[in-house]
Amino acid sequence: MNALAPTRPAQLLARRVRLATRPAAVAEARSHVRDTIRAWELPVDQEIAILLTSELVTNAVSHETGEHVTLVVRGSHDRLRVEVHDTSCAVPVPMDAPADAETGRGLMLVDNLADDWGFYRTPAGKAVYFMLLLRPEPVEVTHRRPRRGPARSSRCNGAKR
Repeated sequence: MNALAPTRPAQLLARRVRLATRPAAVAEARSHVRDTIRAWELPVDQEIAILLTSELVTNAVSHETGEHVTLVVRGSHDRLRVEVHDTSCAVPVPMDAPADAETGRGLMLVDNLADDWGFYRTPAGKAVYFMLLLRPEPVEVTHRRPRRGPARSSRCNGAKR
């Protein structure tokens, strides 16, 4: 029998990280998002979340004139939201870049892969965000009568761990 596991956070979860505007910020942001998704056990496509985070942080770092950008990761009952705050007032606009272009396709990826994305002005500049809806996966649940003797794990078709 298949059933859905309760995988949604009961409350709003948030993590805020300040990143120095240097190339290493992109890897740091990916690591923070990966660790957060795992810690909160969010059922989202982790690879897509990491890719989209890379795109937003790369854009912020390359256009930021200040020393820091801020990564904000939020989890709620139905979505993961990742925001990148910077001091730039430039509005993010997806470019219609050719497939072989080395730059200019980041927001196109965000537009195509995120469930929603956008930006809003802040007192210091702007924040660009994307959202991914949580997608609970079916979990196999079996109901068996208790039996005598040591219990065997049904995980991995009874294989030993």
